[in-house]
Amino acid sequence: MPDKIFVAGHNGMVGQAVCRRLKKENITFLTATRVELDLINQVAVNEWFEKHKPDKIYLCAARVGGIQANLFYPADFIYQNLMIAANIIHAAYVHGVKKLLFLGSSCIYPRDCDQPMREELLFSGAFEPTNEAYAIAKMSGVKMCQFYRMQYGCDFISAIPCNLYGHGDNFHPENAHVPAALLSRFHKAKINDDKSVVIWGTGAPQREFMHVDDAADGLVFLMNHYSDDFPINLGTGDGISIQNFASLLSNIIGFKGSIKNDLSKPDGMPIKIMDVSKIKSIGWQAKISLEDGLKNYYHWYISNQNFLRHAA
Repeated sequence: MPDKIFVAGHNGMVGQAVCRRLKKENITFLTATRVELDLINQVAVNEWFEKHKPDKIYLCAARVGGIQANLFYPADFIYQNLMIAANIIHAAYVHGVKKLLFLGSSCIYPRDCDQPMREELLFSGAFEPTNEAYAIAKMSGVKMCQFYRMQYGCDFISAIPCNLYGHGDNFHPENAHVPAALLSRFHKAKINDDKSVVIWGTGAPQREFMHVDDAADGLVFLMNHYSDDFPINLGTGDGISIQNFASLLSNIIGFKGSIKNDLSKPDGMPIKIMDVSKIKSIGWQAKISLEDGLKNYYHWYISNQNFLRHAA
């Protein structure tokens, strides 16, 4: 009998991509909407696990957002993400789940981390202040997986993805991440024939961007091939400055104006590029180039104008 797989957070960008990836192999899986299951409610989570008895879990559910959302809603970010992680991880232990994969975040690396960021440098320094609440919650989920493995022998693992973009992204005007925020901004500027587009900060920070379909492929690979108490990086290993990323995206979209920098806005972490040698050593690497991925992203965006997410 095949394993019952639960994709927690299936309506989010990563959850949607995991579902698409599983469907490619005709693998059936369980999902639950927020109406059907409130992941912040411990009683509801335990009742759902008792009823459905999943064998494997992709824990993709999270409250996410860009710098502005993290600055404006730190209490929401820490509370909701802590509760989601604690409720699902503990229920997985109580109900005998065979394997759980927790999706962490590269923001749990120290602000001044050596580059590229190696897994052994996790927990070695202070967080970037602009996303500290989210980072604490995500780090707590990673540590829970470690401690439940240590105390109870649970096969719970964590993956640390880089910045993601792609189908199912959130385009809320204030709370979107960098790729979605810039994509919608450049597209609207192109349509309106604006002379310039403003981006936050100096543009100097370097980031690593990966298409969400690559991330989903990596998560399925890790579910099938990785079992260790320490988290593993999931990324491309390639960095690009925010300024150059914006220029590349504007060219793909066809925006002809200039890019201006709002120096009153924060840059965030100066550099955030991950060492992906560990995941490469066990047989996986990203396949979608940044340019091809962004072209695919924009084509999906203009083809789905009536169905884009604008979650607060």
